[in-house]
Amino acid sequence: MTQTPPPVPSPSALMSAAARAAHLEVDHAPYLFGDRYAGALVDALGDEPLSYHRRFPAEPVLVGARVSTALRSRYAEDRLAASPAPQYVVLGAGLDTSSLRAGPDRAVFEVDRPGVLAWRQAAFRAALVPVPGRVRQVAVELGRDALLPALVDAGLDPARPTFVSWLGTTMYLDEADARRTLVELGGLAAGSELVADHVLPEALRDDAGRSYARAVSAAVGADGEPWRWSPSPQELREMLAACGFEPVTTLPDGDAVGAGSWRRTDHLRPMGLVGLVHARVARVRRATAPASMPG
Repeated sequence: MTQTPPPVPSPSALMSAAARAAHLEVDHAPYLFGDRYAGALVDALGDEPLSYHRRFPAEPVLVGARVSTALRSRYAEDRLAASPAPQYVVLGAGLDTSSLRAGPDRAVFEVDRPGVLAWRQAAFRAALVPVPGRVRQVAVELGRDALLPALVDAGLDPARPTFVSWLGTTMYLDEADARRTLVELGGLAAGSELVADHVLPEALRDDAGRSYARAVSAAVGADGEPWRWSPSPQELREMLAACGFEPVTTLPDGDAVGAGSWRRTDHLRPMGLVGLVHARVARVRRATAPASMPG
């Protein structure tokens, strides 16, 4: 008897998982990132987004999705592998599988909306992908619900450094909610780290980035997930510093891998649309939160 896939509360999470899975199927080595679980998850949910990549591997929007998703995951997991932090938080967990590669000694906290977490659990069960016992799920609406108290209630130790991955979701918040989340993250233990991605403002995008943004924002906007926030790297550095993070490193996502990764025989090329950031909670904290922080 064929099971009906559960409804999809986050189309962008499903599209990201399909892009990670497709990268290993339709693109050529050297691979930008390897996620051997994503294909099983998408297949368990009906596999439709993945089938598009298989049928149309050169379609620019699908190519762009594979590039962007692979690069941000590669950058975050490279920084995580180099971090001594004993705790790992995934904001906007969706169908992210990084908890399965985070190492056996790290406590992992996956944060998303309650409906998305329930869908995630159903997908992992259907795909027969085991979830380690050290992984805990935390139901939070970012920017609306208090994040740190929910994490502490789930077992996070606020006195120990934490590595936070915040990928593929900052563009769906407005600036005030993003700032609210960053202020909370700036309250983590000194030495905690954050890796995030962000959509660049229109003026900083190249032609490929503008074309991709038009196509994707129209698609996800129709599904109720419009892009709302696109800070410049300078704006993001200033906001992070005001929220308690120093030093802050920003770079184009194409720089997440070495130049040799772009000597390719497939369709993948970097595009000017997404920036990456890596920041640490400062050991000497600023005395006050940003003046524009919502109450």
